[in-house]
Amino acid sequence: MPLDLTKVPELTRIQLEKVRDFYAAERDEKPASSRQFHSLLGRYYAQMIPDGVTVLEIGCGDGGLLAQLPGRIVTGVDLSAKHIAKAKERVPHGRFFEQAGEALSIEGTFDYIIISETVNLAADVQRLFDEALKVAHPGTRLILNFYSSLWSPILTAATALGLRGRTPTSNWLSLPDVRNMLELAGWQPLEVQPRILLPVNVPLLGTLLNRFLAPLLPWFCLTCFSVARPRPPLKREREYTVSVVVPARNESGNIEAIMRRIPEMGLGTEIVLIEGNSTDDTWEKIKAVAATNHGRKLKILQQTGRGKGNAVREGFAVSEGEILMILDADLTVPPEELPKFYEAVASRHGEFANGVRLVYPMESEAMQFLNLLANKAFSVIFTWLLLQPVKDTLCGTKVLFRADYDRIAKNRAFFGEFDPFGDFDLLFGADKLNLKIADIPVRYRDRTYGSTNINRWRHGWLLLRMVLFAARKLRFT
Repeated sequence: MPLDLTKVPELTRIQLEKVRDFYAAERDEKPASSRQFHSLLGRYYAQMIPDGVTVLEIGCGDGGLLAQLPGRIVTGVDLSAKHIAKAKERVPHGRFFEQAGEALSIEGTFDYIIISETVNLAADVQRLFDEALKVAHPGTRLILNFYSSLWSPILTAATALGLRGRTPTSNWLSLPDVRNMLELAGWQPLEVQPRILLPVNVPLLGTLLNRFLAPLLPWFCLTCFSVARPRPPLKREREYTVSVVVPARNESGNIEAIMRRIPEMGLGTEIVLIEGNSTDDTWEKIKAVAATNHGRKLKILQQTGRGKGNAVREGFAVSEGEILMILDADLTVPPEELPKFYEAVASRHGEFANGVRLVYPMESEAMQFLNLLANKAFSVIFTWLLLQPVKDTLCGTKVLFRADYDRIAKNRAFFGEFDPFGDFDLLFGADKLNLKIADIPVRYRDRTYGSTNINRWRHGWLLLRMVLFAARKLRFT
């Protein structure tokens, strides 16, 4: 299908035709430095987009970026007929169409939409974002990258010296410009990742600058990656079924209260009690409660492995709800707070609801002073690490859609089975999938039965090791 620009405003059409004519006359061979830079971009996109998803690239050029995304179902559009022909040769399993991003006429929706550098050349950036929204579903992620204006003189000089391929006259957009136009078009920006201090391949130095220093010097990076999702509707689409998984180790005195106090939510609430290697009579108490559960939907089981993380995964595996919740059996987070988490996720205000104990005043014995300091320190570290505000990483109450959990589990090999608690496995997995994290402040209470299963020093050291591991996987890449 030939390029159709009849539906765009005249000034937009004139600019698009200039860009099309420029690339029709441009020489095919790119400088080695340009190829190296685009190889770097491809590596970052491959890290951000999981296997098995549908991907649309707007402004796909000759298909070089999509060729670096094996295992995905790819589609590309570009206004250059010459580029589309090359893309079809380079990526024979993909679909390619001669279209402008400002005038899409493509059927269906996509899990991921890529706009790589195209905002720097777009005739109408807001219209481009408007069109992208038409082929998005509620779970779609838009990932775009654009040049920092700080690099404008360097790139101009590189072009003059033949180190960079020629391009049409560029837009120079600041991050606030991009965020504003995303919001005007109905997108909700989620996170920003400045990348690449050295855009050419220099052994050792490139790894040092791009992998280790770029996350620490974001203001000087060449390109900025921005992730957004469709803005959720003001009204909730529908209600959902819920499963509350309660790992219980040496919590005999709390079992009856758990059953009594967990509220009914949405279309129905299932409680999953999973006992984990207790030395008291927790399992006997669970069986006794199950025999007289007064009509509550309940599953009980004993975990086959060890640790809360294993208990959560085994509990989720037998759960039937569309929304999955974790509630610690110590009841320091009151079960009556769970409807707040349900509302946040069911309304799509957040896709991963994370409990926060550090907002309201606590009861005197709820959290020791050193634990409070550690929690605040981890809050700062994780906000930097995940590029979203996360005020309390260690609260055990976490909620997400089953479909998103299944995707986290499917991609768990990226991090491995490294987390005995389960909290970080979910947080890191949510970040890997670019889920919107919503902090939910809760009242934190004293324990009324038993003692904590957490060892402050041994588990604190383990948490630091997990932070370093995740930093290497998420930021220093």
